[in-house]
Amino acid sequence: MSLYEGNVSRFRNLVTAFAVLLGAAYACAEPIAEGYAAWAAGEPAKAIALWRPLAENGEKQARTLLGDAYALGVGVARDARQARFWLQLAADKGYAPAIFNLGLLAELGEGEPRAPGRALTLYKRAAEAGHMPAMLALARLHTRGDGTARDPQAAFAWIEKAAKAGDAAAQDQLGELYRLGQGVEPDLAQAREWYRKSAEQGFPPGENDLGMMYRLGAGGAVDYERALGWLHRAADGGHAPAMYNIAVMYDLGLGGAKAPVEAYGWYRKAIAAGDRETQRQARAALALLKARMKPTERVEAERR
Repeated sequence: MSLYEGNVSRFRNLVTAFAVLLGAAYACAEPIAEGYAAWAAGEPAKAIALWRPLAENGEKQARTLLGDAYALGVGVARDARQARFWLQLAADKGYAPAIFNLGLLAELGEGEPRAPGRALTLYKRAAEAGHMPAMLALARLHTRGDGTARDPQAAFAWIEKAAKAGDAAAQDQLGELYRLGQGVEPDLAQAREWYRKSAEQGFPPGENDLGMMYRLGAGGAVDYERALGWLHRAADGGHAPAMYNIAVMYDLGLGGAKAPVEAYGWYRKAIAAGDRETQRQARAALALLKARMKPTERVEAERR
């Protein structure tokens, strides 16, 4: 989570994690890869037709993908029972992505009451097998005290493990923990360094957070040029908070003269692309900007 994003959790909807897993390239045999290509091309029924025979013959990746499809209700009717059935078969073979997905179902309470304690156990099994999303899920539960006692130090340890293994989202979260002093002593220099690692992997939230560190001079010198550079990279990746932050820099003239027309355009982009909190901030800032703009600037901004 990031203060630069209004403390809105990046994990807004647990179900989207299944879509992420389906979008991740499982190191897979050719028939599974062919099914994945069909899924990516918008032909989920074809993908499932390819996966189902493999799943019925015991292929753990196919079983996991079939379970994911039932959990999402894409290509088949949504069915939590069937999702658990296929995922459990793969999990019984020790397949970490399936174990993790069973944890998600338990945490969500899909088709049965929520069971965060069971989710915690499943996430730990997957995490100990090296599954990085499970490490982040464990950190989330420890942070919230969901299914276990609240434990910021345990959350930090799991995020650090995933970050050191190279996960860009974990690196960004680790930067956040160092910046805020959650589960660890505050260290802005460490925060900037972990944001940098995440940003250099092309992770838009990490790019945004690193840009803000440069803008604020947190953990090092103020550098508006680098701040704008990283924020633009995040915005190019569709990250709405970065669009808002760019608008603010142009609005305030940070790093150069004030550019109200540019700021206007970026506020509008943030409103179009943002979540509710980003939209709220951008609308409020845009209203103030409009009140200060000259009529010619308003006309130019609208024309663009």
